[in-house]
Amino acid sequence: MPETARATLHRWESMPKENLSEKLQRRMITGERMMITHVYLKKGCVVPKHAHHNEQITYVLDGALRFRLGASLDQQVDVRAGEVLVIPGNLPHTAEALEDTLDVDIFDPPREDWLNGTDAYLREK
Repeated sequence: MPETARATLHRWESMPKENLSEKLQRRMITGERMMITHVYLKKGCVVPKHAHHNEQITYVLDGALRFRLGASLDQQVDVRAGEVLVIPGNLPHTAEALEDTLDVDIFDPPREDWLNGTDAYLREK
């Protein structure tokens, strides 16, 4: 009989936060084909322009983020608590925290650069 897959329970509050910069922290949970993260941004935090092949769903739980999207970043979308933004793969974007913010980011597939630490665009220099 084949081995049955097992579920794994995680608790956000028991996981350490990864400090990426003075204004940016995160926690990550990765499954086989998806990743979910809590991203903590202090007011004024700017995530520089980047793009990735992963589809991204951003759900703001508390606070507000201003996204600029597209090759010339000419589309602006403010996402506030209770709102969700779906970002297709390979779409360039930035994000700015308009206030202290907690968002949930879901990626398919998981972000390899986040898992292996090659996400230099996020890390304090």
